[in-house]
Amino acid sequence: MKTYQTKQIRNVVLLGNAGSGKTTLAEAMMYAGGVIDRKGSVDQKNTVSDYNPIELEQGSSVFSTVCYTEYQDHKINFLDAPGLDDFAGQAVAAIHPADMALILVNAPNGVEVGTEIHYRHTDERNKPVTFVINGLDHEKSNYEKSIETLKESFGNKIAVVQFPVNEGDTFNAIVDVLKMKMYKYAGGKTEVLDIPDEYRDKAEELHNELVEKAAENDEGLMELFFEKESLDEEEMRKGIKEGLLRRDLMPVFCTSAKKDVGIDRLLEFIINTAPAPDEMPAPVNSKGEEVPCDPKGPVSLFVFKTSIEEHIGEVNFFKVMSGELKEGMDLINTSVSAKERINQIFVTAGKKREKVPSMMAGDIGSTVKLKSTKTNHTLNEPGQDWTWPAIEYPSPKYRTAIKAVNESDDEKLGEALSRFHEEDPAVLIEYSKELKQIIIHGQGEHHLNILKWHLDNIFKIETQFMPPKIPYRETITKVAQASYRHKKQTGGAGQFGEVHLVIEPYREGAPDPDTYKVNGKEIKVSVRDKQEIDLDWGGKLVFYNCIVGGAIDARFLPAILKGIMERMEEGPLTGSYARDIRVAVYDGKMHPVDSNEISFKLAGRNAFSMAFKEAGPKIMEPIYLVNVWVPSDRMGDVMSDLQGRRAVVMGMTSEKGFEKITAKVPLAEMNKYSTTLSSLTNGRAIYTMEFSEYQQVPAEIQEELLKAYEAEQQED
Repeated sequence: MKTYQTKQIRNVVLLGNAGSGKTTLAEAMMYAGGVIDRKGSVDQKNTVSDYNPIELEQGSSVFSTVCYTEYQDHKINFLDAPGLDDFAGQAVAAIHPADMALILVNAPNGVEVGTEIHYRHTDERNKPVTFVINGLDHEKSNYEKSIETLKESFGNKIAVVQFPVNEGDTFNAIVDVLKMKMYKYAGGKTEVLDIPDEYRDKAEELHNELVEKAAENDEGLMELFFEKESLDEEEMRKGIKEGLLRRDLMPVFCTSAKKDVGIDRLLEFIINTAPAPDEMPAPVNSKGEEVPCDPKGPVSLFVFKTSIEEHIGEVNFFKVMSGELKEGMDLINTSVSAKERINQIFVTAGKKREKVPSMMAGDIGSTVKLKSTKTNHTLNEPGQDWTWPAIEYPSPKYRTAIKAVNESDDEKLGEALSRFHEEDPAVLIEYSKELKQIIIHGQGEHHLNILKWHLDNIFKIETQFMPPKIPYRETITKVAQASYRHKKQTGGAGQFGEVHLVIEPYREGAPDPDTYKVNGKEIKVSVRDKQEIDLDWGGKLVFYNCIVGGAIDARFLPAILKGIMERMEEGPLTGSYARDIRVAVYDGKMHPVDSNEISFKLAGRNAFSMAFKEAGPKIMEPIYLVNVWVPSDRMGDVMSDLQGRRAVVMGMTSEKGFEKITAKVPLAEMNKYSTTLSSLTNGRAIYTMEFSEYQQVPAEIQEELLKAYEAEQQED
């Protein structure tokens, strides 16, 4: 393959709801460019994009795939992203190196939840968008409904470029209002015709609308438009490109990827009108400097994807952000300060790789056998000591615990989880000391079942998923006092320490104490020293030294605090972390010989534990803010389910054809929610969740938790 110049390169990502035809469009684009000599199909499990064993088994995309086609002396790199929301991390990573998104809309369904969520991802990353209404050959195809839902969802940014002539089973022609021609497809050939009279009025109306939308994006074009009341094709392209770059204009094309209808015109549009890499806004590096996509600039690569392939090992996919990359170059991985040699450069189409000697700024490629390089790393030529910002993956919304069935596989499991995280950084691995579990986090149950499949079939490790424990917290609701004497005589020097303390709930902004009332008795204190500790697990501990008259030596106070902290790490009720407590140590006793740090640590620990149990102890649970986008016809079922999960609904709004429910829900009630939601809505709803706060659990649930903890302790 020849080395393409930056101006000859286009980078697009294929997005859209599951089933909208992204993988089939990828096949059609490669076939049109001669990269493949026959098209595969998802049904026959022989597409270029879906080559991973799990994808072949499931019949849908799980990982994003890098492909390319060559067309009219240009190279179009495209990334086929999965449509299911469970694989949102893959979609986000695929958007990162792209300079434009093609969002496919399923002609029978119009805009779906997945269309919305993928659009939102492009919005957050400021990428130009073109919509492609695909599947117009389907018997239930509804072009007008698709356009209507696009306009409802995205407003007057929608600019119709094409409409179908005879949608449905016999679909074989489109009218293009940019070219003002009809394109007819038969036997693998395209016939360019004048627009028939019956479609002329509609075409003229849409052409005029497109001219106006193009003119709105450039002052000079607007003046021209007012002057001659029209624009020629080149002027329109200029206006459309300006609108694309500002996300003020989103063209709509028509295709049947299955029948190769409209593919050539779509490719021509990408070449003629979509932005080249050097026409995109210059990205900013870690030093706050703009780095233009210039082939004459310093060489810099950003690694946006890593895959692990049998017999090869790690394959790193990169975008050349600047400069000209040549085979054999020595670069610095500035993310980890390591030298790397680029021995081979490949262009890739699925698992097919072709070696090339060099790549220009803006191009996308892959390489192998790098020692220290992972996803999100930056490779620069020596002297450039900055990095590129990392891809921000969606926050996880599903969690489960995992363990190896055989303890002897524990180490292998750790290595396998680490390797899978490299391939899919949206899967997070947490070794929870608090819960004594390995917790894996992902986008949904299906997402984590894909991990399980790999552990079973690729890594050959028998594993078990279990319900994850909940990170409860313990706190108090009232003032309590306790004292504890630790005394131990063993023949020589003994152990002695006595601690008197008061505990109370921590409240932001409360004044330091001077008097406590406990059980009808007043305890006056004088604060000598105060330590406010932000606890690693959230909340605060405020520790007051109120000792007067030298009852306890100052050197023993850190030991008392250590004993209290140890007990807070394993709360007296259920062994969960304790939080938001103020402790005042106001009295005690020492022994001139037997007192030491261990004695006061134990005395402090036990006095705290005794006081805690008398201070109206409560268990707190994590509450998450959950947003659910659901079609209005399923609203009742989803609301009913949320109420059964102890949800507090905070608000409901209508958002672009969907109802949005915002609620606060206990994490304990969110187990397998993604599966339930999918079942209730036939996969048409999506949700996000993020930690909000801790709240006290209801009394009956506290009782259940206490009984469960007691039973667990007896078993141990």
